[in-house]
Amino acid sequence: MSYKSIRRIITVFFCALLTVFACQNAFAQTDTVTAGNSAEAISPDTYVTEKAEGFDAGPFIIEHVIDSYGWHICGSGEKSVTIPLPVILFDEGRPVCFLSNKLHHGEAAYNGYAMGWGDNKGRIVKLEGDYADFTGHLEEGAVYPNHVCKWDISITKNVCALLISLVLICCIFLTVAKRYKQHPDEAPSGLQAFVEPVVVFIQDEVITPSLGKNSNKYAPYLLTLFFFIFLNNMLGIIPIFPGGANLTGNIAVTGILALITFFVTTFSSGKEYWKDIFNTPGVPWWLKFPLPIMPLVETIGIFTKPFVLMVRLFANITAGHIITLAFVSLIFIFGQMNPAIGWAVSPVSVFFYIFMGLMELLVAFIQAFVFTLLSAMYIGMAIGEEHEEKASVVEA
Repeated sequence: MSYKSIRRIITVFFCALLTVFACQNAFAQTDTVTAGNSAEAISPDTYVTEKAEGFDAGPFIIEHVIDSYGWHICGSGEKSVTIPLPVILFDEGRPVCFLSNKLHHGEAAYNGYAMGWGDNKGRIVKLEGDYADFTGHLEEGAVYPNHVCKWDISITKNVCALLISLVLICCIFLTVAKRYKQHPDEAPSGLQAFVEPVVVFIQDEVITPSLGKNSNKYAPYLLTLFFFIFLNNMLGIIPIFPGGANLTGNIAVTGILALITFFVTTFSSGKEYWKDIFNTPGVPWWLKFPLPIMPLVETIGIFTKPFVLMVRLFANITAGHIITLAFVSLIFIFGQMNPAIGWAVSPVSVFFYIFMGLMELLVAFIQAFVFTLLSAMYIGMAIGEEHEEKASVVEA
């Protein structure tokens, strides 16, 4: 792998991350609202806080899986330690920016902005009327007319994790590229000894078999895809900062990655690819005319392929985090029933937590590998690599 190829990988990676960064918040808010909408309000304007008696596993797990406006480190309630992140809004064309700690975990308003409740839970709302510039504690049961701030490009926890992974990837590959350029004839060592075998493995086992002579053209994107997913899968397993963000378990991020693969596949496709879709070879004519069953099925398949990529990565990573957190929750659930039972269950929970952690290490690599493999196969089918190989065999 040449120094030029490594630079191309970083360039494509940076462009992909910018695309995800630009689109992530627009999709992530819907996911946050759906997952966190457990509060019941008397009316959309009446502020009602959630008061859970004892430990509630559901909100605890969901809170750690979904995106948030602050990066929680430890503790709970008023004693929690959280890294505040920038809240960036456009309200009636006017940019608004402040740190998330101004909202005091959703219990206060700042200059008329507050964390939503009820149907707007997980979103930033703008208070209206007499409270348009209100700053202070939100009173239980008080009526605060509000509307959702639609243009929200805040640096949330997932966006922050995205930028951290960008810095890490750039540091890793620039270091490896510098070492490769300065010592091209020496055996790899240090970080290069770890990265280069992985690059060669993905190149030889995934990219070249799927793309053949076109492998060098698409290798930067596919290698970018693999390392981005793998790195963020690993960071998601680490429970402390800068890990702990469920970036690849966010359907907005996996959806954008799948969408990029869809565009690369579509715009790289050759005429044989579309010919096989609308005139599938080896299929009886009555499945193509007069009722176009097979063309319809193949056309639907164009869109189901990226959809499967999106859901597979999202579901597997999120499920792993939920199961791991569920084992931790068992300690507190049984502890509420009886402290002795809680202590008795804790060794079992810790054992399964460690077991699931080791399983997630394996899943982190497998999911990155599968996403990259399927993307390479889809691109290979689109550019007609199979037809080109058959034609070269016939000519020989």
